[in-house]
Amino acid sequence: MKRFVIIGGSDAGISAALRAKEMDGSIEITMILADEYPNFSICGLPFYISGEVTHWRDLAHRTRKDIAGAGIRVLDKHLAEAIDPFAKTVLVRDLNNDQTTSLHYDKLLIGTGAVSARPPIEGIDLPGVFFLRWMTDSFTVKKYIEDQKPESISIIGAGYIGHEMADAMRQLGLEVNVIEYFPSVLMTLDPALGAIVRVELEIHGVHVHTGTAVERIERQDKKLRVFGKDGFEKISDMVLVATGSRPEVNLAKTAGIDLGIGGAIKVNRKMETNITDIYAAGDCAETYHQLLKKNMYLPLGTTAHKQGRVAGENMTGGSCEYAGSLGTQSVKIFGLVAARTGLKDEEARREGFDPRSVDFETWDHKVYYPGAKKLHIHITGDRGSGQLLGAQIVGAYRTEISKRIDILASAIFHGMSVKSLDQLDLSYTPPLSSPWDPVQMAAQEWVKRSGEEEG
Repeated sequence: MKRFVIIGGSDAGISAALRAKEMDGSIEITMILADEYPNFSICGLPFYISGEVTHWRDLAHRTRKDIAGAGIRVLDKHLAEAIDPFAKTVLVRDLNNDQTTSLHYDKLLIGTGAVSARPPIEGIDLPGVFFLRWMTDSFTVKKYIEDQKPESISIIGAGYIGHEMADAMRQLGLEVNVIEYFPSVLMTLDPALGAIVRVELEIHGVHVHTGTAVERIERQDKKLRVFGKDGFEKISDMVLVATGSRPEVNLAKTAGIDLGIGGAIKVNRKMETNITDIYAAGDCAETYHQLLKKNMYLPLGTTAHKQGRVAGENMTGGSCEYAGSLGTQSVKIFGLVAARTGLKDEEARREGFDPRSVDFETWDHKVYYPGAKKLHIHITGDRGSGQLLGAQIVGAYRTEISKRIDILASAIFHGMSVKSLDQLDLSYTPPLSSPWDPVQMAAQEWVKRSGEEEG
């Protein structure tokens, strides 16, 4: 009987295990899990903290019963400490009794994910300073709020988690300061759309401080004082550090596995590492960028699921390749949704394209039908070829923004030009769209301005 070992039980690990079982039900699969929360939605943590998700168990993609029913053995509260590629074994420590054992594998998947980035801020380990990455982090934050009854929070970082937690904390009644190193919030967007997001934050009472480098945190009289350059200072009851993540690769590195972009595990499109019979997927691994045709580091839950499925199939003898990512993302911020796919202007320029971008504003559906809301669309194409390179949309929650960014992601994936978006047969009904969908209107505006520029 073949034995597969999977290190990590989040998106990539569970997807790989399930696909391997679909391909060959006779395989014995053991999943090593450092905590006791297999296949939980880490993306849902802010909504659990806010109370929008009423119980942490609701964040489970699959229950333990589901996982066991699929024939997957889970060793929770077990830590993989070393990989021996020559003996094909993993040294595992049982955190319940501190005993170690050695597991043999025929195929191994590393799905160790990522860990919170820890910027060089003095005082970052003080009581009342938190990170948010795992289920246990959310329990710690929630308990602190329930026990200490904080009235204010400083959030360092204005990315996705920073925005979602600003929303969550305002729902809980806290005063919120968001402190961002870069000159704009949500740097996954171009500045014009980032400015719209900033206004939404401020409308909902969030104090936004951009262009501010935090240097240290001090605890004084049960308060936390956050200090930055040029005399910046904010006092709050708690601090959340949300400055991104880095791949967790220590185990892979000590096993002699090559690292690549962003320090992530180097993989090919079959999710194979440089060592035979060892695969990697998810936030610990590189990601093939479908538009750029090269590896990048793009840690996303959707990517982890797809990579894991590819790895699981190939571990059973398949020859599947990961099609690639475009960095397609969306985030809800109070009453707004911001979404993007493909390349921003500066990214496109850096990769050798000659980008032309158009900002376009229109209604999400026919204005005569009640409830029409404005959409702000930023669409980017290559000046010479007309190839669609990227898009961003900001608009009101529940105005089909995710649907529309997915249209654009699909178009980029298939190499379409901006002009050819006109040819797509998109659905229409007055409460939801217009005969020309807003993404097509934006494309038409891009083509029109291109002609004017060339003329």
